[in-house]
Amino acid sequence: MKKIIRIALVLVLITLFTWVVYYLYTQSKKDPVVYETEMLEISDIVKKTVATGSVVPRQEIEIKPQESGIITEIYVEPGDELKKGDLLAKIQIIPEMVQVNNAESQLNKARILFKNAEIEYQRKKELFDNGVIAESEYLDELMRYENAKVDLNTADNNLQLIKEGVTHKMGAQTNTIIKATIDGMVLDVPVEVGNSVIKSNTFNDGTTVAILADMGKMIFQGKVDETEVGKIREGMDLELSIGAIEEEKYKATLEFIAPKGVEENGAIQFEIKAAVSLNKGQFIRSGYSATADIVLDRRDSVYVIKEKLITFSNDSAFVEVEVGEQEFEKKQIITGLSDGIKIEVKSGITKNDKIKVPKS
Repeated sequence: MKKIIRIALVLVLITLFTWVVYYLYTQSKKDPVVYETEMLEISDIVKKTVATGSVVPRQEIEIKPQESGIITEIYVEPGDELKKGDLLAKIQIIPEMVQVNNAESQLNKARILFKNAEIEYQRKKELFDNGVIAESEYLDELMRYENAKVDLNTADNNLQLIKEGVTHKMGAQTNTIIKATIDGMVLDVPVEVGNSVIKSNTFNDGTTVAILADMGKMIFQGKVDETEVGKIREGMDLELSIGAIEEEKYKATLEFIAPKGVEENGAIQFEIKAAVSLNKGQFIRSGYSATADIVLDRRDSVYVIKEKLITFSNDSAFVEVEVGEQEFEKKQIITGLSDGIKIEVKSGITKNDKIKVPKS
């Protein structure tokens, strides 16, 4: 029995030893490394930087009243297309009592002076007609009479202007009617009927009754970091991506770069403006956020490879080209423009060369 057990143990040990040897052999044996290859391809390379901002009208006008008062009528609402001179709103003037009192006092004085001048004029005229006084004395009195009449009309008109904002002789001309000053679309009407409004003066900008803009002339306003502003110049092409309009791109031309930067969140930003090219029928709402790709440089239909295939050393670029089955030779190449992913290859390899793809 003991003999059988010993034989069994020996067999188990031999089997275990054999398995260990086999396991160690298989673990030590490595599969040969097989490198993939790629070839030159023809493509376009565009080097660009990105600016964020918004699309706004080139001309946006705030319409303010010429007189202070209360809004009694509003004729427009946001979205309406207007022509210059179209009616926007009407105001009722609420005059100050001190001004009214002064104007009425001036009018009463002017009436008294006019009546006295009229009586004196009639007396002098009768004397002149009878040859009692000289013509020069009569003409002096006539002038005083005419001046008194002018002063009376002026005082009367002044009182009307203070109370109503218009005189009877002005006809359709009135400061109580607010009109559009440009052709364009109504963007906003920040007042309602019953609101008090103030005219623009030295101490106050005045109340905005409506905001108008020409929506056919839009610009992109954005900001560029100081690290990129030196690479751009006026006249460069931009491609706008608007967040609210995902499927469409818009062309723009850079026309302004701020000469002075401002600090934002610890970085210096420079304002830029670009004219947006709109096709007939295209409409962009004011204030849409947008991202502008500014094309710094580009190459069309050139030989390119992926930048990760290149090894850079001492200002030189190298790739490994296959010269036999999984045998590679290092070659120096001359590169051109890069967009960070693809890079232009000017010389050093041909379109038939197979370039080694390094293992990541």
